[in-house]
Amino acid sequence: MKHQKFPHSWALGKGSLLPQEEVLETGIKRKQLVIGIPKELQEDENLTGLTPEAVELLVGNGHQVIIEAGAGARSNYTDSDYSECGGFIVDDHSEIFAKSDVILKISPPVLNEIEHMRGNQLLISALRYRTRDSEFFYRLMKKKITAVSFEHLRNSDDSFPVVRSMSEIAGGASILIAGEYLSNQNKGKGVMLGGITGITPTEVVILGAGTAAESAARAALGMGAFIKVFDHSVDRLRELQNILGQRLYTSIFHPRVITKALQSADVLIAALHLDNEGPRFFITEEMVREMKKGSVIVDLSIDQGGCIETSECRSLNSPVFLKHGVVHYCVPNISSRVSRTATIALSNIFAPLLLSIGESGGIKVSLMENVGLRKGVYVYNGLLTNSMIGRLFDIPSKDIDLLMAAF
Repeated sequence: MKHQKFPHSWALGKGSLLPQEEVLETGIKRKQLVIGIPKELQEDENLTGLTPEAVELLVGNGHQVIIEAGAGARSNYTDSDYSECGGFIVDDHSEIFAKSDVILKISPPVLNEIEHMRGNQLLISALRYRTRDSEFFYRLMKKKITAVSFEHLRNSDDSFPVVRSMSEIAGGASILIAGEYLSNQNKGKGVMLGGITGITPTEVVILGAGTAAESAARAALGMGAFIKVFDHSVDRLRELQNILGQRLYTSIFHPRVITKALQSADVLIAALHLDNEGPRFFITEEMVREMKKGSVIVDLSIDQGGCIETSECRSLNSPVFLKHGVVHYCVPNISSRVSRTATIALSNIFAPLLLSIGESGGIKVSLMENVGLRKGVYVYNGLLTNSMIGRLFDIPSKDIDLLMAAF
C-alpha cells in the first residue's frame, strides 16, 4: 500500500482541527503465494519444477515454497539443498496439493492428486492432452481449478518458451543418442558419428527446420557429420542456413528425394511439429525398410504420435527396438535423460512467471495483463477454456478472452 500526502485534508484532533495525512490505496497489492512442488509419480519423469536457487529467489520475495521430500532427487538436488534456500520440506504427498495456492508439476496430475486439491488453486503442469480423458478435465472443473499448460505458454513475441527450451535440449541430445547406438557399446555397427580425416563422414538426415532441428544440426555439424535437412518451408530452410552460418543440403519434402537420402543415411532425426490437419506419417515403413542395416532413427515427434510409420512410443527404461534392421529410439520425454539441465531451463521460465503473478496481485489480474500466460490456460476457475479439448471430449468451453473481459 502506498501513501500520499494531501495537506488540505483535515481530521478532528484533541479539541481542535489539525492537518492530517489522508491515506489512499494506490497500485496493486502484492500477493504472497504458497507454491507447492510435489514429487513426480511417473517413473521416468526426472525433472523438477524449480531449482534451489529459484526457491531462494521466491522466498526472498515473500513467497513460501513447500517441497515434497525427494522431489528434486532425480535432478540431483537434495532436500537440504532446498531447505538451505528457504524451502519447507514435507513428507506427505497429499499435503502439497491441499495447502498450496500454486501447484507446480512437470507431468499432469493423476486423478488421485486432483482429489487432494482443496479447490480454487492454480495448477501449472504439462497437459499432454492426447493421454488425458474427459474425467481428468471434469475433476479439475469440479474443484474450480485454474489450470495452465506450460507447453502452451507464450512470450511477448508469441514464441513458446518451454517448448523452445525443451526442443533445444531434445535436438542436441538426439545426436548424442544416435552416436551411442551407432557404437559397439550398444551393439551398433561400430561407426563413430561425425568424421575424421580420410574417412567419409556419417550422414544425418533431419526432418524439420525448427528449434529441435536447429539444435540437432548444430550438434551434428560440430561432430563433423554431413547433414541433409528437409522441411515444408523454403523460408525456414533458408533461415536455418543463416542461423548456422553455412550452406547446408536442404530440400522441401519430396518422397522420392527423401527415400534416396535415407538409403545412404546413418541417422534419421525426426524433429517435426505435427498438426491435426497434415499427413500423419512423413516416413513410410517402405522407406525405413530401404535404410542401411544398423542405422538409427530418433523420433522426437513421438510425443505427438510420431511422424514415422514404424515408430512405437517407448520409455526411458526400454527406449529402443529394432525394425527392418534399423534401431528406433522413440521416447517422448527425452529431456529426462539430462534432468539437471532441463530442470534449470524450466526453472528459468517458471520463477519469473511466479514472481510476476505475485507482483500483479494473483492469477486473475495476471491473466488480464499477460496474454502469453492466458494462452496457456485450459481450465479457468472450473470452466474449460480450450475449444480443441472441448471438441475432442465433448465438453462445453468458454473463450478465456471473453471471461477476462467480464471482470
